[in-house]
Amino acid sequence: MESIPKFHTDKLPKHLAIIMDGNGRWAKQKGMLRIIGHENGTKSVRTTVEACAEIGIEHLTLYAFSTENWNRPKTEVNTLMKLLVKSLKKEIKTLQDNNIKLMAIGNLNELPQNAHKELLEVIDKTKSNTHMILTLALSYGSREELINAIKTISSNVKNNIISIDSIDESIINNHLYTQNLPDVDLLIRTSGEQRISNFLLWQIAYAELYFTDVLWPDFQKEDLYKALKCYEQRERRFGKTSEQLSK
Repeated sequence: MESIPKFHTDKLPKHLAIIMDGNGRWAKQKGMLRIIGHENGTKSVRTTVEACAEIGIEHLTLYAFSTENWNRPKTEVNTLMKLLVKSLKKEIKTLQDNNIKLMAIGNLNELPQNAHKELLEVIDKTKSNTHMILTLALSYGSREELINAIKTISSNVKNNIISIDSIDESIINNHLYTQNLPDVDLLIRTSGEQRISNFLLWQIAYAELYFTDVLWPDFQKEDLYKALKCYEQRERRFGKTSEQLSK
């Protein structure tokens, strides 16, 4: 059995978010179809989810499908949706065995009916699990999320449900998909790209960013440990000075 590095509990991110990038390039490098890359990427999902549960991460959010991904070739989108259904059915045992609660954020009504149905079923079956919350960002776009929040808040102001003066960070948080999640502490992006790609723009305001050249299908526990060890060494000041934090 692999040995898990020792992490300082108070230095672990409470909320870890990952942009799982590089499936297509992984397949291309091997002369395979892109979907083979996506299929191998699901193995890294399982490995990462299990590792986070073992370590004690409370919240893990994975960027699985963005609003922009709908613009990909129709055949690839359809195959990805079928893969989503297949993975949900297959991984329910992993979630139950590790006491993991599944959640999802995004414009879920855009998902095909069978994918939406399977997603809701797994969410319902795991709703009482307490060890870790795994959130899938599906048909998710942060700008769309913020626009929807602004529209709802504006409507509430117009109808005298809330006043303009009462609008603060907590009001905005309560109108986001992630209203039940804490802010992101650490954001990992694989494949060497160094972009946020419309992911949790509000929620990562003070997140530590970690970029790795490893393509997602090659992302193993050791790569996760490396990112967490790097995070452990960082000083999170939130606008303060080092001297203020040491007092």
